[in-house]
Amino acid sequence: MGSIPSAIDPKSLTRQERKELSTPEQDSFIERMDKEVFNDELRRKMHEDLIDTYDEELENEIDDYIRDFRFDGREMSEQERLDRRTYFQELVRLQRELIKLQDWVVDRGERIVVIFEGRDSAGKGGAIKRITQRLNPRVCRVAALPAPTEREQSQWYFQRYVAHLPAAGEIVLFDRSWYNRVGVERVMGFCTDEQYEEFFQSVPEFERMLVRSGIRLVKYWFSITDDEQHSRFMSRIHDPLKQWKLSAMDLQSRRRWEDYTKAKETMFERTHIPEAPWWVVEGNNKKRARLNCIAHLLEQIPYKEVPREEVELPERKRDDEYYREPIPDDMYVPPRY
Repeated sequence: MGSIPSAIDPKSLTRQERKELSTPEQDSFIERMDKEVFNDELRRKMHEDLIDTYDEELENEIDDYIRDFRFDGREMSEQERLDRRTYFQELVRLQRELIKLQDWVVDRGERIVVIFEGRDSAGKGGAIKRITQRLNPRVCRVAALPAPTEREQSQWYFQRYVAHLPAAGEIVLFDRSWYNRVGVERVMGFCTDEQYEEFFQSVPEFERMLVRSGIRLVKYWFSITDDEQHSRFMSRIHDPLKQWKLSAMDLQSRRRWEDYTKAKETMFERTHIPEAPWWVVEGNNKKRARLNCIAHLLEQIPYKEVPREEVELPERKRDDEYYREPIPDDMYVPPRY
């Protein structure tokens, strides 16, 4: 066989063509070319996967993107585009730190509980979504309990929440929590004065018990102004993609704004304890609220990066006698897109 002509790019040849042109002395060269072609394709696929991963965040941001253009019809300024780019850069950086926190929690067998409370539409759900977005759902899970059943109403008040507390190596985010008792239940008259007062007698000791047991407890209150809540409620009313977020209780909370304010003030006064203090997140700007909350949460926990063992992908085993049966065409999802 002759040598490979210098004018021919080996990468442009098929494997069979390279074999036909090769000599035994060139076998190692051809193998290197095969590996280089493979690595180029692998890098391309890895790049596509990375872009797809970040597109998930863009999908999560579509509500904000639409809002930028819908109401005033103008394009974003250079400063606004810069702010958006900064937001994404910071969010991804913080999410990388959350992954380090997750690895540390698993490695150390830690237990973390984070409570998210606040006014309706204050941005709790958006912050929770960004925290959990890159994490393992088996490690970090969300507890968003529905209204109690008749049986649960007859139980010790904290009983149904205790069932959702983390085991070793777990993080639980409560999207509303046992503080429902002094919020919606108190304002809407769903609990008696005796139950309300009993809660305040019990909850400080209950949370101290959690902390003494080794659980790291962090409590956040998301705060927004009257005008901002009005704006967000109007957005939900007129946006078909958001109408499901607006419940009858939300409408009542709008009418009873001052009652909820008084309830919050009492809650802070009686449950802001050294072992489990409240932290207030200013929520008028959703993006800043998310970044501030995540950054603060990371500061509350003395996590360290856990060294990872180098991963080596094993070779796939192949059985020459195995025959893969073809899948009938009528079993495939129609390729509409």
